[in-house]
Amino acid sequence: MNPVLTEFIGTALLILLGCGVNANNTLHHSHGKNSGWLLISFGWGLAVFVAVYVSVSLGGAGHLNPAVSFAMLLMNKLSPALCSQYVVAQLGGAFTGAVLVWLSYRDQFNQHPHAEEQLGVFATGPGIRNDRQNLISETLASFAFLFAILCIQPATASMGSLDALTVALLVMAIGMCLGGTTGYPLNPARDLGPRLAHFLLPLKGKGKSNWDYAWLPVAAPLLGAALAVLLYQTLVK
Repeated sequence: MNPVLTEFIGTALLILLGCGVNANNTLHHSHGKNSGWLLISFGWGLAVFVAVYVSVSLGGAGHLNPAVSFAMLLMNKLSPALCSQYVVAQLGGAFTGAVLVWLSYRDQFNQHPHAEEQLGVFATGPGIRNDRQNLISETLASFAFLFAILCIQPATASMGSLDALTVALLVMAIGMCLGGTTGYPLNPARDLGPRLAHFLLPLKGKGKSNWDYAWLPVAAPLLGAALAVLLYQTLVK
């Protein structure tokens, strides 16, 4: 299968399951209401495992994340043209997955009166708004994520099927250890695609999509990726 298409499919599945666990934990009249941070961390980790495994099984690279593709670009393992195509597919898949979450939980969304919590199903946000500190926190989390990924699969530009489990455990670890400050997006597509879906969808009682914060979950993972590549290449050399 076309590797760009597998990026779209894998990212759509990632967001369907990942934002799905957010909805299950957050929305009124959901059986998983208030299950807590452990459910969210496990849910996102398992979402990553399933999505990467499916993408790789279909013949794709299993990036599902512009920051991962950007890291591969910096290491000359991905061409600029293919990297651009991956990023477009990842953003499109993330938007599609978020729309599917809304379709699945539409009645619960309509019965949920809190606009900020509705947004939290789709997009990340800081516990304490301080852009400088939020940028530091998210960059460090993204750096740890990307550096570990580079160590997991140093030889190729693709994730292997067994790597999917390791990355899933990595996402769980970062969520449990470093996710309490900004919600650990780690992935520009994971935040931007669902935030755009929130902006466009006819959610009942919808508030603002918090676009003044949206730059940070995009910039921090890319900055973390660049720092991870720099350290990895320095250590390898």
